[in-house]
Amino acid sequence: MTRPVALGPDQRAGAWRRLASHRFDVLVIGGGVTGAGTALDAATRGLSVALVEQRDYASGTSSRSSKLFHGGLRYLEQMNFDLVREALRERELMLTRIAPHLVRPVPFLYPLTGRGWERPYVTAGLTLYDTIGGARSTPRHRQLTRTGALRLAPALRKDALTGGLLYYDAQADDARHTLTTVRTAAAYRATVLNSARVVGLRHAGERVIGGVVEDVESGARVDVAATVVINCTGVWNDDIQAMAGSRGRFSVRASKGIHIVVPRDRIDSETGLILRTERSVLFVIPWTTHWIIGTTDTEWHLDRAHPAATRADIDYLLERLGAVLRTPITHADIEGVYAGLRPLLAGEDEDTAELSREHAVARTQPGLVSVAGGKYTTYRVMAADAVDAAREDLPGDVPDSVTDEIPLLGAEGYPALLNRLERIAERQQLPVWRVTHLAERYGTLLDEVLALADSDPGLLRPLPGAEEYLRVEIAYAATHEAALHLDDLLTRRTRISIESPSRGTDSARAAAEIVAPILGWDLDRVESEVAAYAARVAAEVESQEELEDSQANAERQAAPDIRQIPPSIATD
Repeated sequence: MTRPVALGPDQRAGAWRRLASHRFDVLVIGGGVTGAGTALDAATRGLSVALVEQRDYASGTSSRSSKLFHGGLRYLEQMNFDLVREALRERELMLTRIAPHLVRPVPFLYPLTGRGWERPYVTAGLTLYDTIGGARSTPRHRQLTRTGALRLAPALRKDALTGGLLYYDAQADDARHTLTTVRTAAAYRATVLNSARVVGLRHAGERVIGGVVEDVESGARVDVAATVVINCTGVWNDDIQAMAGSRGRFSVRASKGIHIVVPRDRIDSETGLILRTERSVLFVIPWTTHWIIGTTDTEWHLDRAHPAATRADIDYLLERLGAVLRTPITHADIEGVYAGLRPLLAGEDEDTAELSREHAVARTQPGLVSVAGGKYTTYRVMAADAVDAAREDLPGDVPDSVTDEIPLLGAEGYPALLNRLERIAERQQLPVWRVTHLAERYGTLLDEVLALADSDPGLLRPLPGAEEYLRVEIAYAATHEAALHLDDLLTRRTRISIESPSRGTDSARAAAEIVAPILGWDLDRVESEVAAYAARVAAEVESQEELEDSQANAERQAAPDIRQIPPSIATD
């Protein structure tokens, strides 16, 4: 079994020293899921790898998705069978081998609204969806009458459907999955560092031979030597390409998608919902004791680090969902809102809803490879393609990708762990549901998490304001998961920022006090972290009252950024 590496303060200091002293085969820029997957792919081929992320792992698109591993049912209608087949193959790998502790099946009801042609048409699509890509770990779809559909989802209005079909996809906590991929890369000897931004690329003539990396926390800079640089920065792809001094072979446009989170009791349903809209589809996704509802698809030209949801965006979701619910969702029901940017390959069509969800990889100049586009579900394929493209610059015979055979940390032995949960709960004097919740977040790393409470049993108490989480999870985020700021803890290591009515402000001080001795925070630093987090939440809430993107962006920008990064060279 691969030994996990604790991504704590000591590891970070050592990683910084290694950046300066070692020549790497590959320098990966960007710590989203594509960058994490690329680092893991390269490391498991035997290459020496450094991964740098200017903010926090998954702080961009990779923590703000619909949190689904899915084939993209609507792409079948567009006749994009290859994309669906590829995505469903990846979904199957996640469910069975790579991340069964993080990725699990989730049911969806597809309501039928017409008669005659619609049922056979949708049935044909779902029959294909059940079979292509080698899908075996989710149940096959089944037919439902209107009575049967309403039995599963009593929240739906009777006149909103004539029948339905039940099918399955898969879901995961995207931020946790990305972080686990980073940690797995580190376990295979990749050097990984967050709060480390690339401020320049090094050249030998036209060839890129590394980068200049700045520690966002201290301001220190170091030259990093690398045979090849792989640009995995998503919506910042064009910025890195410009930094390299070349035009590149493709460009990326940002499409904003927003989601709202409401308590589970606001929608009476045993299954998720997928609803057709005039532009795309709307998902209602089960999420522990909540529902995630999304998404929108609109072009975005403003701040890429902190995209803002407007009241108009939220109203769009509420109106579309309200058309089919017996009791509509209101603004008062919303506990959380988040906005993310999809990196879409730019095309001739001006409508971002029509831009390609496929990915592109290019060796844009000697020593520089860029990868962009794609879907979260196919990150592993994107990563393998990027490292394949880097072969031209790497010496020797670079092996083929093996990541389809590499479980993420926490996956090995997971079925056996599930058989021990009752005993673990009894030993720790915790409810079984709590231990199950921990197992679904950490897998077989659960013992490592709980071990932190051996010397401080108080860490097994719930975190104030977010009682679904234990204090030990906050401590573990700082000792093992590279959390450096309060926002990292409440927004990505946990999802408290979108799951609690206070959006995490009721938990902020307690969380800061837990990690203060680990991260070396004094009282002033605790106060500044709590204040910065509260200001961020307040700015987001204010932005969500504005009707226009420009106004919402201005409100969101009013909050100080805990990581001071000039927008002109943002690359996370």
